[in-house]
Amino acid sequence: MLHLKGCIQALLCATSPLLAVLACSSPPVQTHTVEVLSVRPHDPSAYTQGLLLYNQLLYESTGKYGKSSLRKVDPQTGDIVHQIALPHRYFAEGLARHNNRLVQLTYREQIAFVYAIGDFEPVGQLAYQGQGWGLCYDGEHFIMSNGSATLTVRDPTTFEVIDQILVTQDETPVHRLNELECVADSVYANVYLSNRIVRVDKDTGKVTAAIDASGLLTRAERLAADVLNGIAYDRESGSFLITGKLWPKLFEVRFVPPG
Repeated sequence: MLHLKGCIQALLCATSPLLAVLACSSPPVQTHTVEVLSVRPHDPSAYTQGLLLYNQLLYESTGKYGKSSLRKVDPQTGDIVHQIALPHRYFAEGLARHNNRLVQLTYREQIAFVYAIGDFEPVGQLAYQGQGWGLCYDGEHFIMSNGSATLTVRDPTTFEVIDQILVTQDETPVHRLNELECVADSVYANVYLSNRIVRVDKDTGKVTAAIDASGLLTRAERLAADVLNGIAYDRESGSFLITGKLWPKLFEVRFVPPG
């Protein structure tokens, strides 16, 4: 099942050249750059898998078997305010908030853990099929990635699949979608193994901006760090907080279009 609007648009494109011009053509995707507003500390041992900002606190999911955790972090100092460890058999992945709950994916275990946001008390589990990578909540549904070019829309209570969105840039699927952040009608996604973030129109699946986030770490820092991963939107300032796996820094940034 693919997103209905995307299916209708694809049908129009395939059947009518005129309709293709009217309904299917889109401007070239712009490459945005990153404007750094501030640099904050980040735990260099944190294998960041999920990141979100709520009430001016960062909530972070860290991965690796035997090292996975859920953390509440001061976004200014990087200090860990509260933390729980997952059992060694679980590899933690994406993280999202729904009301007063946090939902944390696992990589291959096909279980999402549900916690009370205040004290991380476990309040349930949700099952799904396949791998879990990134997760965000758009105010109505969860949107989940699994490392492919397809995002899955899920019911916020049952976690059942509602829809699927094929993400494309210039009609080409964008694979390795990882950590997600829902902002208004867009989904921001890290592209795994790259310094690229894509902004996706969640109604059509089309990439509307490609963000080049390279050059944030020094050469020495890059040697000790892993890939870019982790996007949190600050609704008060309109800026983003981004980091990566084993990165020593957290960056407050704006995504700047060309010109």
